[in-house]
Amino acid sequence: MENKHLVSITDFSKEEIFRILDLAEGFEKNPNQNLLDNKVIATLFFEPSTRTRLSFESAISRLGGKYIGFTDAGSSSVKKGESLKDTIMTVANYSDMIIMRNPIEGSARWASEVSNVPIVNAGDGANQHPTQTLLDLYSIRKTQGTLDNLNICFVGDLKYGRTVHSLLQAMAMFNTTYNFVSPDELKIPNEYKLYLDKKDLKYYEHKELDEVLKHADIVYMTRIQRERFSDPIEYERTKNSYVLKNNMLENTKENMKVLHPLPRVNEIHTNVDENEKAYYFTQALNGVYTRQAIITHILGLK
Repeated sequence: MENKHLVSITDFSKEEIFRILDLAEGFEKNPNQNLLDNKVIATLFFEPSTRTRLSFESAISRLGGKYIGFTDAGSSSVKKGESLKDTIMTVANYSDMIIMRNPIEGSARWASEVSNVPIVNAGDGANQHPTQTLLDLYSIRKTQGTLDNLNICFVGDLKYGRTVHSLLQAMAMFNTTYNFVSPDELKIPNEYKLYLDKKDLKYYEHKELDEVLKHADIVYMTRIQRERFSDPIEYERTKNSYVLKNNMLENTKENMKVLHPLPRVNEIHTNVDENEKAYYFTQALNGVYTRQAIITHILGLK
């Protein structure tokens, strides 16, 4: 398994995904294991991040490793005009793995083609976010006891939401029913609907949230991402399309959980936070255990 890249969730088989989830369960029970002794991990964040970067750095630290990198491309030689290829080839000389976030779609795949150490995609534009997907899968399995025969409701920015795109593809390995709730401007792209058609999986598109909540096992809220819009007028028109409030959860399934990749803006009211169905902060914690599993699995340490 050593030196495999993780660029897209489809880079992992169903069996590998289950292995990651099982490893994450072990790390949740015992997060401090000295498995990365003498290993250096590079974290290259060309785009802002809080949870992804810090959970990776926490995972590395709890595994006894060291990390190097930057949190702003403006503080690197990219500002001087250095190409992504040169950055990756240089940093690969200093590290055993590169974890990268970049706003350009396809940048992680390109990096994997020029790097001699594993590349882990921490988000490439509106394309993929596979490590978020794996922590989402861990959260879903932990709360539902299964990944099969579930009804998942995706809400908000389904056009630019890379977390939605990755999770949709992962859950397509199972018998999943999808409900997509979004304004017309942010509908799920046709390529993903065609993907589900080929898998013979059911999906339904909606403009209203209330009508689908009672059927959902998982409600996956997303923020409307200002940074993905080239037209500020379009952003202003759609930014408050959906707001989940506590009273809206009253007639939902007992097992239903609300997930969100965070950060939250206005799409989940703070009065939801104390509801037992709110799971997004625990979901963020699960990111540490899942990323410990990903790192050790890819490096062949577990």
